[in-house]
Amino acid sequence: MRTTLSLDRDVAERLRLEMRRTGKGLKESVNEALRRWLALGGRPPRAPRFRVEPHAFGFKPGIDLDRLNQLADELESEEASRKLLG
Repeated sequence: MRTTLSLDRDVAERLRLEMRRTGKGLKESVNEALRRWLALGGRPPRAPRFRVEPHAFGFKPGIDLDRLNQLADELESEEASRKLLG
């Protein structure tokens, strides 16, 4: 089907960027975008569910995990002092 399509500036720019990224022409890029949108029933795609997976860091007993930022600050200030005095 042949038709005339007027695009808003922001849509035209995004289409131009997509064409440059993929190396595809205008017709193919517009058709792919419309197919994806229509396949979703006009709804934006749902993001995958976020999962947190615990990790054992192997800290030794006696290390206070709630004060790691303080330790990092102390180490950073020691390094800065060494650079200034050294």
